[in-house]
Amino acid sequence: MNKAFLIGRLTRDPELRYSSSNAAIVNFSIAIDRQYTNNQGQRETDFINIVAFQKQAENIKKYVFKGSLVAVDGRIQTRNYEDKDGKRVYVTEVVADRVQFLDSKNSNNTSMVNDNEPDVSPADFQNNDDLKETNVSDDVFADFGSSIEISDDDIAF
Repeated sequence: MNKAFLIGRLTRDPELRYSSSNAAIVNFSIAIDRQYTNNQGQRETDFINIVAFQKQAENIKKYVFKGSLVAVDGRIQTRNYEDKDGKRVYVTEVVADRVQFLDSKNSNNTSMVNDNEPDVSPADFQNNDDLKETNVSDDVFADFGSSIEISDDDIAF
């Protein structure tokens, strides 16, 4: 079984390119601190290369930046190629099946700031008369009406 689950922060902005068949490909790397400290009492960091494809690649380029926290679900893959000098280059990377964005859009990451959106702080929501309180009568799931009958055949286990 080849499965990798990683959570880390992007070390640089994602790089998006397109293949000759117009498939989107994005490359980025994430930094992950090791659980234990070294002899000097410092945590070492691993830098993992990630690649994603198609629509997911375009979404990654659009929504995450250097410093963004992401969760990656994928598989480890190795490949090799010959560089322009004729040397064989070996690459190990994680091919992402799923990437979840764990930071909010307006996090404290300066590279994520969008000048078209106003900055919002918790103080903006204090003592605001425009905020509507949720009440049970507004909840569409509050009243189901009659009881629901479930037979043993409807239960999966």
